[in-house]
Amino acid sequence: MTTKLGTLYLIPCTLGDTPAVQVLPQHVIDIARKLRHFVVEQPKTARQFLSALKPEQPIQSLHFATLNEHTAPEDLAELLAPLLDGKDVGILSEAGCPGIADPGADLVNLAHRNGIRVVPLVGPSSILLALVASGLNGQCFAFHGYLPIGEAERSKAIATLEAESARRKQTQLFIETPYRNEKMFGALLAHCRPQTLLCVATDLTLPGESIRTRSIAQWKSQPMPQLNKRPSMFLLLAAG
Repeated sequence: MTTKLGTLYLIPCTLGDTPAVQVLPQHVIDIARKLRHFVVEQPKTARQFLSALKPEQPIQSLHFATLNEHTAPEDLAELLAPLLDGKDVGILSEAGCPGIADPGADLVNLAHRNGIRVVPLVGPSSILLALVASGLNGQCFAFHGYLPIGEAERSKAIATLEAESARRKQTQLFIETPYRNEKMFGALLAHCRPQTLLCVATDLTLPGESIRTRSIAQWKSQPMPQLNKRPSMFLLLAAG
């Protein structure tokens, strides 16, 4: 007799300390409360998030497997085992939606190859929230993750993105480690053309949320925003 396969749920989580009920639909919370098997980036923060949701089973009885940037490809099959055994599993990233700038995509790909149903659940995505609030082109856009850290490589990447944005009228989105935000902001002001539009979206969904779109010339004429250690998205749109 063939065992019915489990379902892989992609569970979004908050982008910070915002209460889940403010950014997650009730049916997402209800699904997360019922699950007993999870694949997570960090078990400690996953337990904290799920504890706040008040799961149906004691938190100590839940099963957590780790999937992060250190997980070897050959270890993915073990993470898939509960699903092949008929158990539902939820993927949790550290913030936002699993599978976007997140190693969970590798497990999702493997689930598809094994005929396992994948269910994405609605929740906050910093990429989409920043894009829709920026006023920049939402018809053509690209997310690039992290740009290079080295000054020369980063400057070259910024110039390439600005040129591509002008050629395709494409919004370019990227992120930086929060403690390097101010260096990134300074590099954008130093290397982008005055008329290029830059949106900086900071602390999305949090009490200190700030989303501002200005030209590079306008940004240079204003005091530098406070970005240090605050999660931020950067969006560029260059004039063609």
